[in-house]
Amino acid sequence: MNEALHASGTAVGGPDKAMGDLPCFAALDLGTNNCRLLIATPTPRGFRVVESYSRIVRLGEGLSQSGRLSNEAMDRALLALKVSGEKVRRRRVVKFRAIATQACRVAINGQAFVNRVANETGVKLQIISPQEEAKLSVTGCLNLLDYRHEAALVVDVGGGSTELSWVDLKAGIPGATPPMRAWLSVPIGVVTLAERFPEGDVATEDWFRSMVEHVKSHVAAFRRADQMRPLFDTDRAHMVGTSGAITSLAGMHLRLPRYDRNRVDGIWMTRLQCEAATHGLLALTAGERAAQPCIGPDRSDLVLAGAAILQAIQELWPCNRVRVADRGLREGILLALMSEREQTRRRKRRQKRGANRRQGPA
Repeated sequence: MNEALHASGTAVGGPDKAMGDLPCFAALDLGTNNCRLLIATPTPRGFRVVESYSRIVRLGEGLSQSGRLSNEAMDRALLALKVSGEKVRRRRVVKFRAIATQACRVAINGQAFVNRVANETGVKLQIISPQEEAKLSVTGCLNLLDYRHEAALVVDVGGGSTELSWVDLKAGIPGATPPMRAWLSVPIGVVTLAERFPEGDVATEDWFRSMVEHVKSHVAAFRRADQMRPLFDTDRAHMVGTSGAITSLAGMHLRLPRYDRNRVDGIWMTRLQCEAATHGLLALTAGERAAQPCIGPDRSDLVLAGAAILQAIQELWPCNRVRVADRGLREGILLALMSEREQTRRRKRRQKRGANRRQGPA
């Protein structure tokens, strides 16, 4: 490679600024199902997206049975990562962080794959912990938290795991990350759940219910969030759901002729509307689901698994209001990178002023 792309830091050989006076930042999330890249410039209220890229790579395909990343899956991911690396270099990004999640965490050859990625693409992936994944998801959804409620449950449904974060809005300040009172990572995502419960010729209520109960069995024993349960029981809390499956449900609910992020991101759905969208999906054949403009063939075999995960959590932690998020880890990474850079610049300015005062007048 001509240059290395570091997991957190500067693209070696690239200038400090891009697109005039506006620096570009980049975040990449390699999950069990998707490879997603976001490049953005900071604004007073957050950031402006310059370029985005997403590919379904199914890195974790077959992982739950073999314990290994398959050669075919790694090859698919490498192609997407090469494209991502070229986009980062072309934009001359000043700070870039690339993370890998559940598939690389649990695979026997996960670290070997990360090393191969660095050698062949220049992208240096960091395998992050489930706790950091949960925190980044909350940070990425900050603008969707409703402070008219006292608590929120942020649910990030991935391909290989699901992260749940219970946040205290009473103790939080709008625009800042609120305290996380509890978090849980469940080793169940849309890919692993769909592989464990093959759909068969027809999607039945009993089949769907078996997925819901399986997820509930992994979440119900968690007790560290019990102090927040009264807020959910008295309708003083809401849920934020972030995943391709949840945004697909929202698109079905809105009956969009094609997926439109601007119409989906941030909308509110009631629990009954979520269940109605799920029942509508169950009534479709696999081919009919694939033909839906907000699902498509790449997600048609996974969307009901995602709906099952959402329903399981809603049954255990009932919320009348669910906010749909077409955002998450990448946005959380970008906000963190921009905040770190601004803090560094402020610290340097303070140090410079202090040095000038010590020197005194000329």
